Amino acid sequence: MSSNTDFVQYVCEQCSGAASIDVGSTSVADIYAKKMFGDYTLYCDGKVVGLVCDNNLYIKPTDAGRRLLKSERLRPPYEGAKDYFYVEEVDDHNYLSALVKATAEALPLPKSKRKKQ
Repeated sequence: MSSNTDFVQYVCEQCSGAASIDVGSTSVADIYAKKMFGDYTLYCDGKVVGLVCDNNLYIKPTDAGRRLLKSERLRPPYEGAKDYFYVEEVDDHNYLSALVKATAEALPLPKSKRKKQ
């Protein structure tokens, strides 16, 4: 079963306070999801911070994120995957934004892709 696009959009909206891109005097939300293999990868400021699989939210485990969790539950988002933080509480905007922001800040920038010749 893949995730419902309305749920994915809702998760992105709930995480919107995590983005840290500044354009002039305004902050622009850079939270988005890309469909991959029937489910979604969640990005914050260009970094993969989690997955939305089967209408469930999974956040990459980091020490910074662990300190903010209300309860720590590790589960793989799909068969054969590494464990991620399973986040049941997606209705608390401030909590989710803080968790995603802390996770994004703890992760390294993605490696730049080399152009094919």
